[in-house]
Amino acid sequence: MTQTQIAPWLANSRWPTVPIRFLARLGTGHTPSRSVPGYWENCSIPWITLADVWQLRNGSTDVIMDTKEKISEVGLANSAAVKHPAGTVILSRTASVGFSAIMGADMATSQDFATWTCGPDLDPRYLLHALRAMANDLKRVAAGSTHKTIYMPDIEQLRIPTPPIKEQHRITDFLDAETAYIDRLVADRTQQRALLEERSYAEVSEALLPGVLTAARGRAPWPWLPNMPEDHPLVRLGYVCRLQNGLTVDGNRDVGGDAVTRPYLRVANVQAGYVDLANVTEVTVSREIAKRCMLRTGDVLMTEGGDLDKLGRGTVWNGELPNCLHQNHVFALRPELDRLDGDYLALMTQTLHGRCYFESTGSRTTNLASTNSSKILSFPMPLPPVIRQRELVRSVRNRLDAIARLRRELDHQLALLTERRQALITAAVTGQIDMSTASGRGIEG
Repeated sequence: MTQTQIAPWLANSRWPTVPIRFLARLGTGHTPSRSVPGYWENCSIPWITLADVWQLRNGSTDVIMDTKEKISEVGLANSAAVKHPAGTVILSRTASVGFSAIMGADMATSQDFATWTCGPDLDPRYLLHALRAMANDLKRVAAGSTHKTIYMPDIEQLRIPTPPIKEQHRITDFLDAETAYIDRLVADRTQQRALLEERSYAEVSEALLPGVLTAARGRAPWPWLPNMPEDHPLVRLGYVCRLQNGLTVDGNRDVGGDAVTRPYLRVANVQAGYVDLANVTEVTVSREIAKRCMLRTGDVLMTEGGDLDKLGRGTVWNGELPNCLHQNHVFALRPELDRLDGDYLALMTQTLHGRCYFESTGSRTTNLASTNSSKILSFPMPLPPVIRQRELVRSVRNRLDAIARLRRELDHQLALLTERRQALITAAVTGQIDMSTASGRGIEG
């Protein structure tokens, strides 16, 4: 694959482009055999693996100082792993493609990384910025069906613009200052977005359960519910709602002659507060099973398992797909419409009371949690008259719509900042910005 195919924008460079390996020693890493215990004893050498990529995802970490795992001198000596010197630039080339950083100490890497140890004519910081300029291009051209990979022959051909070393220093000083400023703006907007999420949570809780947040401080999970107004009796969900189980997908099932093919919802389709229909699977089952597992408009969907903080969050099905079925790991709750409004139920699961209930009753494993039909139907909830429920829903929606508008604006700003950061790096490393007149923050012209 040619460099033009990988990063066409390099054709606009003011400076000639050359393969990185002409200016830096190209290397990679290795994993010592896991079957030899002695290779993994007395480990002291920092060893960069894909488990460390989380540090690099936001593009604001330039130097990697610590690693999740380490290898031993014995493991290093008996494998193809190499201890690279501090200042070596790394690039992830498999699975999580295109993330880069500079080693802050002597380190080794797994085979999932390419490394460049720079010579006197290449500033590691400049190389880092150049690699980040082509990060999106590398992700685009990565090959492989299961794990995307940039293969070493393509890594060998990667080229970068080559301004004089003093110009490289000026470019990196400029970009360090400008990207740090953009990163601060991104951090501020991200924090604002997190505060909006908290605000949404508080608005729902306070609207449906007035005073709930004040009552909750330092007390049991739901001590305030017995003190709700008289027209808000505490009712077990199973008394006002029927639960429908979904179908178990079995490719070996004999569906017989009276078979139908229908779309069906999986756990991945049911998100907190919305249904994701970007990727909906179809299944062929008997007409009888299809009838038994068909969703109806107004059903409230809940997943059996997932992240603990999302467990039990209801999402209303509004008939987005006709004749849609649901998997057995997705429960469909069908309210008695004269006693329970589906939107009220969905919002109640998002209150502090709902979160306390489902998180305290959920069965937990290492990374996930699960619930079951009995726990869902035992959910105790205040039940005002259905007319009042709908009034509360309208009030909450108005508040949440205002918050959603602010969230969309913040998302738009974050997208623009990301584009600005990428465009700035690309322009600087190709010489489209004149460093003699650039107004880098804290950088002299």
